[in-house]
Amino acid sequence: MIAVGIIVSALLFAAVSLVLVRIVRGPTTLDRIVAVDVLLAVVVCAIAAEAAFTRDATSLPILVVLSVLGFIGSVSVARFSPRSRR
Repeated sequence: MIAVGIIVSALLFAAVSLVLVRIVRGPTTLDRIVAVDVLLAVVVCAIAAEAAFTRDATSLPILVVLSVLGFIGSVSVARFSPRSRR
């Protein structure tokens, strides 16, 4: 079980580092916003992995709130982003 925790931690660390690169180097503001949304999803996955590893369900309300926050953020960005006319 410890090997699985190490592998999951390494993959989450790699995902966070790649997302941070996209946030810093993103060519447009929309790329940066999508990267922040992905970062939120990675944080949710990290909290869920920690909850599964420790078998503790006290962080589930935090997961629900972060998931709703990510959904509302994505919908609002999609709603108010400028559309290109082609």
